[in-house]
Amino acid sequence: MSDMGGVQIVQRNWWLLAVRGLLAIILGLIVLFLPGIALLALVYVFAAYMLIDGIMAIVTAIQERGRLSRWGWILFEGVLGIIAGLVAFFYPGITALILLYLVAAWAIITGVMEIVTAFIIRDMVSWEWLLALAGIVSVLFGIILFVHPGAGILSILWLVGVYSIIFGIAFIVRAFQHRSWTPAV
Repeated sequence: MSDMGGVQIVQRNWWLLAVRGLLAIILGLIVLFLPGIALLALVYVFAAYMLIDGIMAIVTAIQERGRLSRWGWILFEGVLGIIAGLVAFFYPGITALILLYLVAAWAIITGVMEIVTAFIIRDMVSWEWLLALAGIVSVLFGIILFVHPGAGILSILWLVGVYSIIFGIAFIVRAFQHRSWTPAV
């Protein structure tokens, strides 16, 4: 795949990053501004986000499989998101008990994938550090959740809210950077 092909793929799918970012911000705002939300509602909001995010990743992977050499990683991320979303929908009681660990694992896996992607695309684009930064924040967030599980659900809600907003903003900024890319000569 040529560098020019990679830029065209990214420019064509910039809006998917923007939608993922917007969904993350919406999740974060709900958690922060409605702290009395029932835990069951949070489980369903998380499940819906994971399903939609997973579906978008899978659609991107399938659409670009002929042009993107590492489309399998995007597909893998999407499948993991859908599995996490389905578990949350069909087992809300259990999910409420392990939501902390689902969010932590998802943040670490997604973060590692974002860091790897930033290194892969560094020769094709500029500002890849923003994707790496989002990945580092994701990994750190996941580690904090694993290390301090007894922090309480309200603390976790606030962490999820702040994390989701930062993650969403980073994705939206990156989406508009993708949209305006011009190939370097």
